[in-house]
Amino acid sequence: MSVRCLTFFKSVKSYLHMEFGERLKEIRTGLNFSQLELSEKTGLTLRTIQRIENNEVKASLHSIKVISEALEIASSELINTPETKPYEFNLTFKITDMNQFLNDLKTLVKTHWKTIFIIVLVIYLFTSYADIKSGIMDGWSGK
Repeated sequence: MSVRCLTFFKSVKSYLHMEFGERLKEIRTGLNFSQLELSEKTGLTLRTIQRIENNEVKASLHSIKVISEALEIASSELINTPETKPYEFNLTFKITDMNQFLNDLKTLVKTHWKTIFIIVLVIYLFTSYADIKSGIMDGWSGK
């Protein structure tokens, strides 16, 4: 992908999907605060502000509180709250080495084969309940 395309996609990135550090930097620069000024106003070290903005560390609750007070904004504007419901989850697989994936899968099956067998058996019994029941009833009645 070209540099021009990467720049475009970065500029299109939604405000809600920004990391905490990116959002902090955008708000700070929008309010014409330098990192040094924010550091002095919050009591946090300059290096801490830099590491938070570069997403090298996660900001503590104390840091979020003093930063939001220094910038005179609600702390909810800094915190990324996902729009997903509590019962939803996202699962992403990124397989870079198929051999490693297959070895991990073999190890999983070797160590947990009993549990996997029981789960498969229970699923089979639930899906075949009607057939099993009719077979038992037929055998009981002598048909």
